[in-house]
Formats: sequence, structure tokens, C-alpha cells
Amino acid sequence: MKKIIISKNYWQTRIAIIKDGKLQNIYFDSHEGRSLERSYFKGIITKVLPGIQTAFVDIGQEKAGFLHISEIDRELALDKISEYTDKETTPKRRERHQSLDIGKILKEEESILVQVSKEPIYEKGAKLTTCFTLPGRFLVLMPNIPRVGVSKKIADRDERMRLKEIVTRNLPEGMGAIIRTTSENRKEKEIAQDLQFLFATWKEIQKKIKTAEPTEKVHEDITLSLQVVRDHLDDDVEEIIINDKEEQKNIYKFVKHIASEYSHKVKLYKEPPLIFEKYDIEKQIEQALKKKVMLKSGGSLIIETTEAMSVIDVNTGKFVGKKNLEDTILKTNLEAAEEVARQLRLRNIGGLIVIDFIDMAVPSHRQQLIRTFEKILRETDKFQSVVLKVSEFGLVQMTRKRSGKTLTQQLTEKCPHCHGSGTVKSIQAETFLLLRDLKTQLLEKSLGESIELVVSKEVFGYITHTEYDAILQLEKEFKISLTLDEEKNFALNQYKIKKT
Repeated sequence: MKKIIISKNYWQTRIAIIKDGKLQNIYFDSHEGRSLERSYFKGIITKVLPGIQTAFVDIGQEKAGFLHISEIDRELALDKISEYTDKETTPKRRERHQSLDIGKILKEEESILVQVSKEPIYEKGAKLTTCFTLPGRFLVLMPNIPRVGVSKKIADRDERMRLKEIVTRNLPEGMGAIIRTTSENRKEKEIAQDLQFLFATWKEIQKKIKTAEPTEKVHEDITLSLQVVRDHLDDDVEEIIINDKEEQKNIYKFVKHIASEYSHKVKLYKEPPLIFEKYDIEKQIEQALKKKVMLKSGGSLIIETTEAMSVIDVNTGKFVGKKNLEDTILKTNLEAAEEVARQLRLRNIGGLIVIDFIDMAVPSHRQQLIRTFEKILRETDKFQSVVLKVSEFGLVQMTRKRSGKTLTQQLTEKCPHCHGSGTVKSIQAETFLLLRDLKTQLLEKSLGESIELVVSKEVFGYITHTEYDAILQLEKEFKISLTLDEEKNFALNQYKIKKT
């Protein structure tokens, strides 16, 4: 059974999803800045680049968002093209399958309603779309995409057909929706109520955009706590536990409104101990920042993430199995597949992912691994993923939809010493660099006859024990007196060369 644990403080709100005591998802909401994802803006187009079919849009953030041709809904595109080319062209005469050129759709300095589909990441601005979505309890409304989809997690064919008929019957012309897993076995009245709420929200957005200032935010989703409750609340949730009385009241009212049958699960927790300490969440967050993840069997995962992709290596470790090597490898890989899926959710890793499972000689074992991995992702991960078969090199390639910042990006920053590389120069390398710089200055400048060399504790120890002859040789060559001094507060690569 799952629990939703909410820790609210003056400075931050954190929401954790745990299952059988194990952390599955973690969300952070710093009160100084709300998430941009799903928000709507009255954007101003600052640049159109037909060569890469992309437009940059000012939405009032530090960096302009980018809008690719694939994220412009076709009706809007065709309307814009006809507006700029032939005012008398009617929709019936348009070629619906014509290739689109963003240069003929968007013009610089014009305003446009856009929605943030992905948070800014690394050096990139927010990813934008005009294929709008509005998430509800049972549905995701697509106000300008006339298509109805059903969650893959709803397996029963008759139920899928029933839900599709209900939604189609209640949708206005030109609108579409994605039917969420939570709608399974729900009555038409409940689904229709959810749709009415989303229709009203869309009308409000259309009303606000007419009077909004350029780059103004015209709509944002509900608070993160309510989003998580809305997206995760189902029969598997045993309790929703909150440490703040006011927040507990708000969530109780929200649950009472959207799913009254679950309102008794909303409970207040009185500290001490701190709520995340009570449920052992703090330790699990710290572990999720480490590269190495231990498996119960004794195997391990090594997780490395770059801007382009993430790589996960599976190792057997000390697990030797009970039957043979293939038994050991299959068991470790199956356990690793479950843990990989959990780590992807927990660390919020998206984009291209390459997994180096332990190589398996038996073809049926490879097939079993892929089937199991896909099943786990389908059942536990709300974000779309695509998994390819095991490659000739024994690698599994997959993609997972990006959504916001990774856990590492939210909780860490680049090391001021290694600048994110994960390594620093050795003491020997730093010492040699210092000596080269000293010699360069002695050759090019007049430093005088007496010089003081102030270095870090580590470099001081290395020079005095290993390279003191180099100091003596420099003194002899340049006819100077060198004084070596130690500064305990210096970093390894810090030093000063000064006259005395």
C-alpha cells in the first residue's frame, strides 16, 4: 500500500510517495518560485528560425522559451498560414497534409498563447506548446486537439470502449481528451462533472488572454501538494499524512470535492519527530543523490547522468546464485529492472537512457527481461517511455519523457573546485602547475631577490617532502631567495607569489 507524506514548512513544502516504506517519488515546492510546467502565458515571439523550425518566445522568464513546429497544433498553423497568405482561402480548400513552414506561421513581435510543457533545463529555456492540455481528476482536456485517447493501464477492452463513448458524448466539437487510469469504472456523472470543471477553466483562460499584458502568466495549475494528491490518489493509497494543520484542512476540502470516498484518508501528523524522519524519507533522499544503488541480492546499479543522456550500469556484486551463472544473471537483471524503474521516477530522469544489464546468453532470458521491464514501467510510471530490444552490445536503450528538473538539479549545484567534472587535479599536478607559473613569472617579470610562495596545506606538504630540490634549483638559477609558506584556508589549487 502507498502513503502520501506531506511536509510543509515556512520555507518549503515536500511531498513523498512511499510504498511499503520505500520512497517512490519526491516533489519539492520552494515558496520563492512556483513551477512553470503546465502554466499558460501570453508570449511574445522574439525570433523565428525557419532553418530549425523553431521560434523563441518571451514569457517573462530569464531565458526565452522555445516553440518547435511539432508543438504547434495544425489548426492554428493552417489558420496563420491563410491569414498571412490568402485571406480568402477557406478551411475546406486547405490542404491538411501540406508540410508546414514555421516562418509562414509565426511572425516576430506578435503575441501568442503558449503553455509550458517542460521546465527550463541546463542552458535551455522552457519548452513551449500550443497543443494545450488541462489535467483533471479523471481526464486531461485537450481544448484544441479533437482526439480521444485512453490510458494504456486500462486493460479491459469493454471498459475502454465505454469510457471513450462517455467522453465523446460529452465533448464539444473540436475538443479532445485523454482518459486517465483513475476514470476506470467511474460513472458518467462523475466524468461529466470533471469535464465541466475543465471547460470552465479553459473559458477563463480565453477570457484572460484578451486583457493580459505581454509575457503575463494567465493561468497556472493548482499547488504542488494538490497536484500530487490529484495525480496519485487511488485505491492503493492507504493514507495522506500532513504535518501542517492548515494544509491538512485544504487537502481535506480538495479531496472531499474531487473524491469524497477518500476523504477519511487525509490525516494530521503531530511532530516530533519530523514527519520525514518518522518515515525514513530523509535517508532515502540522500541515497538517491549517490551514483551507486545497492540491490537486495548484493548487486548494484551505477547511475551517471549527462546533459545528453543517462547511463545505468548493472553489476552482480557478491550475488552468486543457487544454481548456475545464468540463474544469477537473470535474477540480478530482473531485480535491477525494478530498481531502475524506481530510480528513474525518484530521480526524475528523462530523455535518452542507456542501461547496461549483465549480458545474458539465453535468448528467452533477454526476452523475459524486456517484457518485465516494460510491464513495470507501464504499471508504475505515469510518464511515457519507449524501450528497445537488447542491442548487439547487450545494451537496452530507452527514452522517458522529461518533466522538470532532475532530483540532482533540484538539490545540488556545481562544485566550486571541480566545476561539475567530478574530479580535481592531483596534488602533484597542482604543484607542477604552480612551479611552471613561478618560473614563467621569474623569466618575464622582475620579482626581486626575495619571494614568498604561499600555498595550500596539501601542496606545502608535497613540496617539502618530494619537490624541495625544485625550489633550491629555482633559487640557484635565478639568484633569488624563496620562502615557502602554508595557508590552511587555501583550496588545493590556490596560491600566491609575492615580493617580500
